[in-house]
Amino acid sequence: MKYLEKHPMIMVIVGLLGVSLSSIFVRLADGPSVVTAACRLLWTVLLLTPVALGKKAIRDEIFQADKREVILCIASGICLAAHFTTWFESLKHTSVASSTAIVCTEVIWVSIGYCLFMKGKMNWKVILCIAVMVGGSMLIAFSDSMAGESHLYGDFLAVIGAISVAGYTLIGKEMRKSMTTTAYTYIVYATCALVLVATTIFQGYGVRDFSPRTIGAGFFLGVVSTILGHSVFSWCLKYFTPSFVASVRLLEPMIASVVAIFLFQEIPVVMQVLGGLIVLGGVFIYSKLEQES
Repeated sequence: MKYLEKHPMIMVIVGLLGVSLSSIFVRLADGPSVVTAACRLLWTVLLLTPVALGKKAIRDEIFQADKREVILCIASGICLAAHFTTWFESLKHTSVASSTAIVCTEVIWVSIGYCLFMKGKMNWKVILCIAVMVGGSMLIAFSDSMAGESHLYGDFLAVIGAISVAGYTLIGKEMRKSMTTTAYTYIVYATCALVLVATTIFQGYGVRDFSPRTIGAGFFLGVVSTILGHSVFSWCLKYFTPSFVASVRLLEPMIASVVAIFLFQEIPVVMQVLGGLIVLGGVFIYSKLEQES
């Protein structure tokens, strides 16, 4: 662990790979969006419970959290539930490339929130990098903007998903100052799971909607995309600014698009490839600026 603390960029890469596969797993599920999201979080909480409650230090930290910490963790969990629900539904109405590109504009909302609410500062080089990366993502999204009303509805849901996950990221930055990754994420994931299960019940879904395929997809979403993705990024928030962590996720559409070529035959057009290369260059330059700061 000491090695990773000295070289946290390794964990950034691990987290990126984890979240980049989430859209693929969602596409493989055959259940309603909220059911898939609920399966994901139920698996996550189930797998983390022995770790979180099995160690006295972490257990004490969870049950001794003060009122402020609990409220912020619950708020973070609600934001995450909103993100999963809207984004998963977005993937049913538009391409993997467009949906992931738009949801990854999270960096815009994170950067605004970081400056407004957390007194963060960004120099002109960082702002320029973010603008370039967002421009690349928009090229990917615009590439199939003529696909019809369903596509536009999917784009709208992805925007809501981006704003929601930005709230989750900003709260995570604040909470990582006083809480360990395991304690923080366990409370957040448990809250998120409860919200999603309540939503499935409210929308009238039952046990039959939890098909084997959806449960299986939820398992891989929980292990790969949540524990090795979101949790790892939460760990990284102690070592990097939330704007940088959010900007790295702009690489997600490019990775997801490559995988989608082989699984769903979604061949990217020239504009999507160009957008991916722009994002890649922007993240590379931003990572250099982050290391120099």
